[in-house]
Amino acid sequence: MTFAILTHGGAASPKALSDGCETAANAARAVLQAGGDALAAALAATVVLEDDERFNAGTGSNLRLDGRVIEMDASIMTGDGRFGAVTGLERVKNPILVAAKVRETPHLLIAGAGATAFARRLGFSDYDPTTDRARAKYNRAIAELRGEGDGAYADDAAVWKDIAIEKVWNFSGPVLGTQGAAVDTKSRIRPPGDEGCDTVGAVIRDNNGGFAATASTGGTLYMLRGRVGDSPLMGCGVYAGPKGAVAATGIGEEIVRRFLSKTVYDWLADGMTAQAAAARAVALFPNEVDVGLLVVGEEDHAIAANRDMAAFASVG
Repeated sequence: MTFAILTHGGAASPKALSDGCETAANAARAVLQAGGDALAAALAATVVLEDDERFNAGTGSNLRLDGRVIEMDASIMTGDGRFGAVTGLERVKNPILVAAKVRETPHLLIAGAGATAFARRLGFSDYDPTTDRARAKYNRAIAELRGEGDGAYADDAAVWKDIAIEKVWNFSGPVLGTQGAAVDTKSRIRPPGDEGCDTVGAVIRDNNGGFAATASTGGTLYMLRGRVGDSPLMGCGVYAGPKGAVAATGIGEEIVRRFLSKTVYDWLADGMTAQAAAARAVALFPNEVDVGLLVVGEEDHAIAANRDMAAFASVG
């Protein structure tokens, strides 16, 4: 059996960032060529993506609505049905590695302060993933929310404009837009290629027919503290079994509603090709909802999205 490695930089991520996905795939390929399995290869690829600050995962993750907090989600699942995930993880360089440690416990998902304490107990050091790029992206996003933006994030801001943020504010700091809030709308440097970067992920089929899927994210542009998307939820952001592996990216709430990755996996298990399953999955979503998929089956693979999406495939 040949191996297959697929990596992505998020639904709506610029295709120009596919070089980062290629670097991640090359890291996974090196693991497989050295005798490593799908799990090890998937982790290697995802660490590369988390360390590339152009993507919204690990270093470079999105700031939450207060402009201070970064909470990260990640998950990994392998073809033997074992799953591990973290959500609301703070101040760790590589959330996917913490998720892999959860997979080794009886638990499936560890959240919030408990996830961070778990990481510290296992030796993951304190790390600030905030970047100048992320701050500039945040400033542009808040300007859009105030009606002063450049239009890049208009669709993301639209669903919040009719919500009284002060009524749902759950941060310890001042409400957005009030005196002392960490907002600098005068500094809106436009980082090249930052638009739309979302969840990163990988799916792997190794030379022995083993499968793995990963997801890692800093979340959406506009988030209250504690918001959870699809990435750390089994069957939503990722799913893997003996017939294949699937990783999803896009609007997390919409992916969760469709239990997307497990739905696609079930189609594979029923005999559908990866190409057909991926195309059918994308067709489930209205055009205004970003969605992308990596799908690897026993004999084929597919990358599909209804937007541009940085991605790379390596097969050997």
